[in-house]
Amino acid sequence: MPISEAQRKATENYLKTQEEIKVRVKKGRKDEIRAAAERSGQSLNGYIVTAIDEKIARDGAGE
Repeated sequence: MPISEAQRKATENYLKTQEEIKVRVKKGRKDEIRAAAERSGQSLNGYIVTAIDEKIARDGAGE
């Protein structure tokens, strides 16, 4: 199914507001993390971002 022009533009605009961070994990960890994300009802990206936010909050680094 082709993507509509409106969806393409929306995605393009959304990506302009985002930055990427590449994360490297040992072989097999990606599947483990993906499964944990699915169990929590989140995407892999959402799960990782939530984990980072929680760590920042615990460390007091978000102040």
